This record gives sequence, structure tokens and C-alpha cells, in this order.
Amino acid sequence: MCPVAGYLLGGNAARGRMVAHCLLVETERDGLVLVDTGFGTRDIDGQTPITRAFKGLVGPRLDRAETALAQVVTLGYRPADVRHLIVTHLDPDHAGGLVDFPHAKVHLHAREHAAAMTRSHFKERERYLEAHWQHGPKWELYSEDGDTWRGLPAISRLRGIDADIGLLPLYGHSRGHSGVIVKANDRWLVHAGDAYFHHGTVDGTGTPIGFALFERATQMDPAARRASVGALRQLRHSYADVSVFSAHDPVEYDTLRAGTK
Repeated sequence: MCPVAGYLLGGNAARGRMVAHCLLVETERDGLVLVDTGFGTRDIDGQTPITRAFKGLVGPRLDRAETALAQVVTLGYRPADVRHLIVTHLDPDHAGGLVDFPHAKVHLHAREHAAAMTRSHFKERERYLEAHWQHGPKWELYSEDGDTWRGLPAISRLRGIDADIGLLPLYGHSRGHSGVIVKANDRWLVHAGDAYFHHGTVDGTGTPIGFALFERATQMDPAARRASVGALRQLRHSYADVSVFSAHDPVEYDTLRAGTK
């Protein structure tokens, strides 16, 4: 994605650079697990009501080759091999590809599902596109039941998934926004979704003003969002085996792709 006002986003050009960071996890028993889906093929084909204003401001590339579906196939898998989808929340750039994997179970926090189905707030009527789940997904919904991970409330066991993958509630950006924790060999990956947008928010170097303004404009619960950021900072600074990253930061994305810490 290439949003306007790149200079206000920490960049050096009129247009910024963001990514839609998805994870594809190969499990021993449960097929492929896809964490977030990015934009989907229906978005590319103009079959969903993504507005011209959104396209103009955010500048999504909307390239079919960059969809999760196309990349799964490029890796040599079939779409049906993706048996589970885990979404941090249901904004279009995270859930647009749900329809591309219609037979997969969709794991999601119950609060987020309720918010998207009722759309009771004007922000929710703008952010959630019903076209992304009109195919009738196989929802698997969760709420906290006393489980914890690294001292934080969590849902560490997901139905039908034997691998070490779970939900980490990080409310604020949306009502039921959650991070996703994934055990990767001797490390834990924490996909923080939109709990923050720039690495400076959690590493102490500071958030560019453009991202700070955007976070405030899109948040549903300011106090909860600040608490979520605080929890992520604590994880990052307290545990050497934890890698925290947001859905949209290209620096974090490039670092992880390069295999560095």
C-alpha cells in the first residue's frame, strides 16, 4: 500500500510504503493455517465496495499476484490445503481474502465478530464490508476463559488446531481486535495486526505524526488501544524469544523475511 503524505509517515517521498503482512503456517496435523488474508481476488476484480476515497488515500496496489490465494498456489499448495484462517480483525485489508478460502474455518474473537455483524457505530459501518463474508464462513469464535500467555490474557488453544497458535486480545483499534501468537521453532511470533502501525511505537523511537493521527482516527477505544501497545512493549523488552510485528510496517516485514531478529 502506498498512502498519501509519506513524509508524515516517516518516509522521504510523497507516497509512503506499507504492507499487508500475512503468515502462512505449515502444521504437522492440521494443514495450512493462514494468519490474516490481506485483500482478496474479489477486491482486485472490483466486486466489493472498496471506495475510491480509500483507494486514493491508502493506495493499495490490488495486484492479483500479491493476493494470499495466488501466493499459496505459487508455493506449490492448493487453496483447499488452507484449512484454517485466523484474522486479527475484519477490516478489508485483513479479511478481504476470506472468500478465496471458502472451506476453511475462520478463527476470530467473538467481540470482533459481533461488532462486524451489528455495525452499530459509524466507524464500523465504514470499516466492515459485508461482501467479504457473504459466502457464509465457518466461524470459530472465542472469548477469554482465564488462559494466559506470558502473563497476558490469551486463548492459546484454537479448536481443530493442534499447533501452538493462539489469539492474544489487543483491543482498541477495533472492539475485538486480537494479535495472533505462533510458535516457530525456538521463537514466538506475535502478529499484532493493527494494534500499532510503526515500529517506533514499540521500540521507543517514536511514532511518526501521520501514523499517530491515523491510529486515533480509526480506534474504537483509546484507553484499550494504549493498554495494548503497553502490553506489546512489555513483551518486546522482556522476552528475547518473542518477535513482535504489526501488519503494516515494511521495516519489520523486511527484517523478518531476511531471517534477522
